[in-house]
Amino acid sequence: MQHLYQIIQQNVNNWRDQGYPSDHYPAIAELLDFTHIPDSNIPRFLRSAQTRALETYWYLRIVEGTPHIYDLYKKYFPKPLERMDSLGLVSEDIKDAVIELGGIDPLVEHIRSDEQFVKQHNLESVHETLTLDYPSYIFALAMGTGKTILIGAIIATEFAMALEYHPEKDGPFIQNALVFAPGLTIIESLRELADVDFSKILQPRLHKPFEATYKLIFTREGEMDIPVIRGSRYNLIVTNTEKIRIQKRAYRHYTWTELYAKHMQEEYKAEANLRLRAIASLPNLGLFSDEAHHTYGKQMGERLKRVRQTVDYLHENTNLIAVINTTGTPYYERQLLKDVVIWYGLSEGIRDNILKSLENNIYAYNFDDQHTSQFVTEVVTDFFRDYGDVTLPNGAASKLAMYFPQTKDLRNLRPVVETTLLGLGYPIDIVLRNTSNSTEEEIRAFNRLNHPDSRYRVLLLVNKGTEGWDCPSLFACALARRLKRSNNFVLQASTRCLRQVTGNEYKARIYLSAHNRSALVH
Repeated sequence: MQHLYQIIQQNVNNWRDQGYPSDHYPAIAELLDFTHIPDSNIPRFLRSAQTRALETYWYLRIVEGTPHIYDLYKKYFPKPLERMDSLGLVSEDIKDAVIELGGIDPLVEHIRSDEQFVKQHNLESVHETLTLDYPSYIFALAMGTGKTILIGAIIATEFAMALEYHPEKDGPFIQNALVFAPGLTIIESLRELADVDFSKILQPRLHKPFEATYKLIFTREGEMDIPVIRGSRYNLIVTNTEKIRIQKRAYRHYTWTELYAKHMQEEYKAEANLRLRAIASLPNLGLFSDEAHHTYGKQMGERLKRVRQTVDYLHENTNLIAVINTTGTPYYERQLLKDVVIWYGLSEGIRDNILKSLENNIYAYNFDDQHTSQFVTEVVTDFFRDYGDVTLPNGAASKLAMYFPQTKDLRNLRPVVETTLLGLGYPIDIVLRNTSNSTEEEIRAFNRLNHPDSRYRVLLLVNKGTEGWDCPSLFACALARRLKRSNNFVLQASTRCLRQVTGNEYKARIYLSAHNRSALVH
């Protein structure tokens, strides 16, 4: 049984081979042809994975007509049993429910409406797919693929198509874009949008009107509103979810009185609502969510996830064309999300030299909490034996990141790390921690790890160094925990060491429990 994204890829390949035909919008062929130098297969600017994703996006928009994801399942899997398999509805209990309810259509309605049934059978990801009221697609792309550049390319080509066919009125194309991501680390990586050379994505005749029209806006701390003209077009707004989410913040400083805390909560709510009203005033809106696994999943029986609630609000209050989600970890807990329309995995990234090789370099150990200190000692010793003298071409020394469950674990095991280093002949001042309680000095040191003059080699992390962390000088990661539920954390943390740079020939290495190894090899 093929996955949905595999069938879509076959159709995209056929569309490409035919020259990207479109009776109504022939300029799309001009745009997609521009990704390569004429009469060659040499990429002009975008990597092959980015071009493939851009082609997939426009295939869904123009050929398929921006369908709801479940409509794609119904089209590509017309036979009920095949569709059930494709959605992961394969357990005997589910098959019994189909018989009892009288077919797959009544089952689908049951999954949409009965949250207890969903929770009982672990169908949260299917429930999410079936209950969205708008087109929403997941682009599952490995780290290092260039998701930020891809988002910029999609938005630029959408604006160009809108200017080509419907510059001053509503049409099928996106004329405003909101790009958002959770937390400060990822929003910083989105600042790359300000440096994108769109002349390498759009040919001159389409680039000139685009460059003269579009406006790039980053939300700023302290501003209650977004500096955008209500009802205007061709705005590209970049923010983090905390600035636009509907739900009031739960944060309360220990010095606040009850009255002041209530006042601050109202302030937070007013800021978010004002920003949301500004965004909701914009026609033909496209939403782009980076690290999208945060957007997915419902807190069943309690409340919507904050980001999902915000997206739903915008759908209800403006013309939402589509939601595009990018992530390297398309899972809700251990359930594969069903909205994936393209998958470019770690193995493909390694093959294309976007990522460092991991060949024979995943070291899995059988250990528990009582033997963590032995694991830590083994990891530090092994790393410096094989990577002690390794540097990037720019001279930055190789680094090891060790992830701990809690700050107390880091505190308890740091002496083990330092004792091991001393025994190997290394000073202990090459150890740097990064947690939610790190000092400004530690944070500054963490942000410049890739500089050749950075002395730090061993990084001790708690809830840091995962999503959005770009550290090519990192050559090894160790997970000092055995995780039972989260595929996402295993993938995000253990693969941080894979980012490649031109000229590096050394492999990366991952140390983790045997139990968690399966998250990497599937």
